[in-house]
Amino acid sequence: MIDLVPSLCALRSDSTLLDLEVVRGGDCRVDRSFPPAAFGAADGFLVADSVHLILDVQKDGNSYRLTGRIQSVLKVPCCRCLEGYLRPVNIECDLLYVPFNQNKGTGESEVEREDLSTSFYMDQVLDLGQLVDEQFHLSLPMKPLCGEDCRGLCQKCGVNLNQGSCACDRTWRDPRWSALEGLLKREKDDY
Repeated sequence: MIDLVPSLCALRSDSTLLDLEVVRGGDCRVDRSFPPAAFGAADGFLVADSVHLILDVQKDGNSYRLTGRIQSVLKVPCCRCLEGYLRPVNIECDLLYVPFNQNKGTGESEVEREDLSTSFYMDQVLDLGQLVDEQFHLSLPMKPLCGEDCRGLCQKCGVNLNQGSCACDRTWRDPRWSALEGLLKREKDDY
C-alpha cells in the first residue's frame, strides 16, 4: 500500500534550516511553528505572532518543489498615520528551489513566468527563515493602511488626525499662484 501522507522533514533543532539530505525518498512535510523572535526586525514590518509553516517538499532530481501555507500576524506601519497595526497573513506558496550554481549562464536571457517562483539553495540546506521573510515582503500591499478611513497626519504640525484635531489651516492653495498672491498682498499693503 502506498503512503499518501509524506513523512515529516527534520529541521535542525535550533534554527529555521531545513536539511535537504533527509528528502531522499522524494516527499516530506514541514509542519512547524516558530516564535516571532526567530525572525528579526524587517524593513517594513515586525513579526507579531508565531509563524506557522506547513510545507510539502517534493524532490525532483536536484530541484525541490515546496507547496503549502504560511500563517502569522505582522505589525505594519500605516502609510498615512505611521501608527503600527496588526495584519494577519495567510500565504499560499508554490516555490521551486534549484542549486545555486545550476543557473549560471552567459549573456542576457528573458525572464520566464516560472522564474518568478524559483529560488536557490546551497550546500543541501534550505533556509526557511529567508523563505518566510520573502513571502511576508511579497504579501504586503504597496501602501498599507490601518483602515480605509485613516485621516493621516497633519501636513503642518504632524498631529495624528485619527486621535485628535489641530488648529492648522489645511486649505489647499495652488503653489503656482503663490508669487501672484505675494504681489497682491504687497499691493494691498501699499494702499
